Formats: sequence, structure tokens, C-alpha cells
Amino acid sequence: MAALAASAAAATPLVPAAAPAARQAVQVGQSVPDTAGLGGTLAALMLVVALIILLAWVLKKLPGTGLRSLPGLRVVATLPVGPRERAVVVDCGGQQLLLGVTAHGISLLHTLPEPLREAPAQAGFAELLARMKARDRG
Repeated sequence: MAALAASAAAATPLVPAAAPAARQAVQVGQSVPDTAGLGGTLAALMLVVALIILLAWVLKKLPGTGLRSLPGLRVVATLPVGPRERAVVVDCGGQQLLLGVTAHGISLLHTLPEPLREAPAQAGFAELLARMKARDRG
């Protein structure tokens, strides 16, 4: 028993020596922030916005991306005839063509002898709202 007490007394001085080291390790970890902070977040946001603008500019400059309309070529009217099929009237240099568009291809259906009349422009939201208010009042 005396040997056990002597070994316990010998081990006791090691515990107080380890306590400051443990406290010191905790203090080192406490000085590190958990987040990047407001500056880092704003910098990352600015980087993402700049990247989006750069990619949009590159896509606009590349030929064949579909973001630019070709001069002298415009869609006059579109009529869906199925889930993935539609008839499209295209004005190409003053001549109007009726095209059939499917998932597998595009084919010329007819060349129109006379151009189609332009459909009146659809009313904007503000105009529709004003009409609805006038109808409710009157």
C-alpha cells in the first residue's frame, strides 16, 4: 500500500505541470475567428458578380450562342401544334416563310405570297391594371 501511495505522490506533480499547457492550447484556439468576416464575404460576393459579368460578355461576343439576333431575320408568329412541335412564321429579308419545328428538325412548309399583318402589341401590366380598376369603378 505504501508503494501505491508513493507512486500516486510521484504522479501528482505531473498534473499541475500539464494544466498550463492545456490552458495555453485553448487560448491559441480562441483567437481564430470562426467566420471570414464582413470584408471577406463582400470580397467573395464581388468576385462572383464580376465572374458572372465576364461570362455574359464572353457569351455575347462568341458567334452562334443565340444571344444575338441576326439582322434581317425575325420570328413573326409562333403557334404550338403539339407538345414539342410548332409552326413558326419567320421574316427573312422581307420574305415570310412558314416553318415546321419539331424536336428532330426544321422544315419549310410554305413560302407566304403576302406578309402577315403585324399583331397589335400586347398591353403592359400597368395598362391592364388601369383597365381593371376602371372596370371595377364603373
